[in-house]
Amino acid sequence: MLCKDSGMEAILFTGIQAAGKSTFYKERFADTHIRINLDMLKTRHREKKLFECCLEIQQSFVIDNTNLTRGDRQRYIPKIMEHGIVLHGYYFASSLEDALGRNRLRGHRAIPEKGVAGAYKCLEPPSFDEGFSHLSRVEIRNGLFEVTRLESDPAGRS
Repeated sequence: MLCKDSGMEAILFTGIQAAGKSTFYKERFADTHIRINLDMLKTRHREKKLFECCLEIQQSFVIDNTNLTRGDRQRYIPKIMEHGIVLHGYYFASSLEDALGRNRLRGHRAIPEKGVAGAYKCLEPPSFDEGFSHLSRVEIRNGLFEVTRLESDPAGRS
């Protein structure tokens, strides 16, 4: 089943914890896209079922997980491409210091700092050769999201 003309889109977030992914989802996509989030769904089985359901019924969705590595993202990308769906990637660029500061504000929901630091060390920015139709870099500046549409490497390397 191809969805090229359905208007459906898939959005995949990449970024460490406390980089702003869930808040960005709530501000930009909550009214139009299903949120697929492992923290909320609790198991990979539930996540896979919801993902497959969105593909089947041609419902736009956002995968709101860290998706730190190319391998993590490949859990979704081949299926999305198989269905002919436009895939947008959003790379949440954050310094470790800034993410740790936001994480502390989470109170009882805070993630252990070594977990955030470990994620930061593993982070591989997404690239077009993974199958993305569009990539954007998201940064938080003065409490607001700044989104830059990318034409090249989202990590800012040449």
